[in-house]
Amino acid sequence: MTIITTPHLNFDGNAREALDFYARAFGSEVAAMTYGAMGASDEPAWADRIVWGQVQTTSGIRVMAFDVWPGQPYDQGTNASYVYLSGTDPEEITAAWDGLSDGAEIRQPFGPSAWSPLAGQLRDRFGVIWALDVAPAAASGAPATDS
Repeated sequence: MTIITTPHLNFDGNAREALDFYARAFGSEVAAMTYGAMGASDEPAWADRIVWGQVQTTSGIRVMAFDVWPGQPYDQGTNASYVYLSGTDPEEITAAWDGLSDGAEIRQPFGPSAWSPLAGQLRDRFGVIWALDVAPAAASGAPATDS
């Protein structure tokens, strides 16, 4: 059996906007269900908020998001988590960086680093911190290994 780790991002009313942004950034589509469509809330103000949403690519990028439940406290936090994308294809990682950098705060410019031929970190326009890199073994042509 395989276990897949998926970042689940929580929002307070702008999950749809965030999912649409991530779908554009990664060249994918949004799959989502609203509170109203699922019958999860009787509150009219919640009808169009996202109770379940995800963006998934054929290459394995997967991000889930929702708008926190009515009455649930929400605090975006500071540096509470990163979403880390590490791949073997420099073009694919560069495309992800280019998509995510729209409106982002660049925390580490995308380029060569001490551990990778291409790496960078940014805080996207929704406050989510993304770290991206190309696996060093992939860049050298050697087989990648899991540590």
